[in-house]
Amino acid sequence: MADKPTLYALMGPTASGKTGIALELAERHGFELISVDSVLVYRGLDIGSAKPSADELARAPHALVDIREFWQTYSAGEFRDDCQRLVAEITGRGNRPLLIGGTQLYYKALQDFNPDLPQADDAIRAQIRADADRAGWPALHARLASCDPVTAARLHPNHSSRIERALEVFELTGKPLSDFHVPVSSPYDMRAVALMPEDRAWLHRRIALRFEQMMAAGFEGEVRALMAHPKFDPGLTALTSVGYRQAIEGLQAGDPSSVWVEKAVIASRQLAKRQLTWLRGWPGLTRVVAETATTEAVLRAFADFH
Repeated sequence: MADKPTLYALMGPTASGKTGIALELAERHGFELISVDSVLVYRGLDIGSAKPSADELARAPHALVDIREFWQTYSAGEFRDDCQRLVAEITGRGNRPLLIGGTQLYYKALQDFNPDLPQADDAIRAQIRADADRAGWPALHARLASCDPVTAARLHPNHSSRIERALEVFELTGKPLSDFHVPVSSPYDMRAVALMPEDRAWLHRRIALRFEQMMAAGFEGEVRALMAHPKFDPGLTALTSVGYRQAIEGLQAGDPSSVWVEKAVIASRQLAKRQLTWLRGWPGLTRVVAETATTEAVLRAFADFH
């Protein structure tokens, strides 16, 4: 039986310093980058997603960045299929594929999602969002609990995107989403390294600084432009991501930027906490201290790098 292709992954919570190291790995060590970020896929969501700059993307192209309009959908199943194609192309060129990002659902798609999981259906999603507008997401969470109690038990009643996806899958297949989450043999030998902070306050300072930099770069203007677009809908998956959700809600309410920025910072800290909890349970993960991480340390952590 042929050996599985090696797939490298550089994980870590938001603002932990992944991008800088990934750029060096690509420029100096023959890695090709595949973005694992559910917000970077969208064009026009640049500042608030901390998307690599045009110069950085020119230095080291990131696959799966800017591949959808903000009103379109992109599922974990689509990511899995795109990633499999890209890995084959990269290894065929004799290079090393490196996943870079922190979207948990995308990583799980490579490990244990049934290939029969249906793709997104815009019409069904629109109906689910309309129902949520009328009744609220907790009511839809209750609906999910009646048809898929296993998935509902794992989700907060306001976790709109996950509730939406689970209801969509049930509507399309008549089966609960949990039925599709079955262990399978991964097609890859995945070497996963995570930048993990030892001091949570260090990460919190970096998150706050990132928002200061984003505001200085024109984040509010970016959000106002999205809100002025004919296809704007605050319930779109892209626009419910951390940072954008708080900005849109704050601007719609007429709040001063200081108020909604603070809410966005708090939401980002909560996201980082969830990411860290998830990473601690990832099998075979090698940790590198984020505060002192270097490219060389990450290479050593990959263990078999020559």
